[in-house]
Amino acid sequence: MNEINTENLLVQMREMAAQAKGQVPNREVEAADFGNLLKRSVDRVNELQRESRQAKEAFQTGTSDMSLAEVMLTAEKASIAFQTMLQVRNKVIRAYQDVISMPL
Repeated sequence: MNEINTENLLVQMREMAAQAKGQVPNREVEAADFGNLLKRSVDRVNELQRESRQAKEAFQTGTSDMSLAEVMLTAEKASIAFQTMLQVRNKVIRAYQDVISMPL
């Protein structure tokens, strides 16, 4: 059975929180335009959802030694990433609507 590495999980959570605040974690910063950033984000959410689906199927069929906690953690990561992506999309649409409705 795989054990959950709490230290690694905490590091990931801190990096995600820093990204949400607009801060850059201690990694090399690469120049990217908005389109590339958006594409990478959607790809990452898609990857998390795929991993979640595979973990659920493996747990249900018994082909994996993952614990229920690990499966639930994977599902929650995918859910949070998707909800975050939806909120960002809503903010971008709202900003676009505000700009369009501005008088010239």
